[in-house]
Amino acid sequence: MIAQKCLSLLDRVAAVLAIIGGATVVFLVGLTVVSVFWRYLLNDPIYGITDISRMSLAVIVAGSLAYGARQGGFVHVDILKAVAGRKWTRYTDLLVRLAGIAIVGAATWALREEARCGFECGEFTDNLEIMHPPFYWMLAIAMSVYGLMLVCELIIGLAHFDAANDPNEYE
Repeated sequence: MIAQKCLSLLDRVAAVLAIIGGATVVFLVGLTVVSVFWRYLLNDPIYGITDISRMSLAVIVAGSLAYGARQGGFVHVDILKAVAGRKWTRYTDLLVRLAGIAIVGAATWALREEARCGFECGEFTDNLEIMHPPFYWMLAIAMSVYGLMLVCELIIGLAHFDAANDPNEYE
């Protein structure tokens, strides 16, 4: 099925983003250790450390978004399946995926619009004036990957609508 192959490709893209996000976590930990050392032991805070930390957090979020969603790493409530069974969750899965596609699509569009404006609109950090657009683009790419994953999951879910289980359900 084409949707399954597309989802497999998107999983690889999400894995690359997760590796970038994971490397950024390591960088941020090191940055925090150095910052604490400079501030408290040398009594000389590093200028602009907050700007670098904030932009690093944007990369971490972008790296974890699609990967975390596919791995079932985010909070989800399965009480409806326990109470009403698969018969009802077929329809709620459809509604939730459609709502997710709309929300993620709107977020992707908004991030793209913010990224296009850039320095002229004041999209830079306070101290070091690090421009925001590259970070907005990374977040937009991560959101679009997640949105495409939701589209593929929707198609696969519709193909398995009458089956006992949806292959994209988390146990």
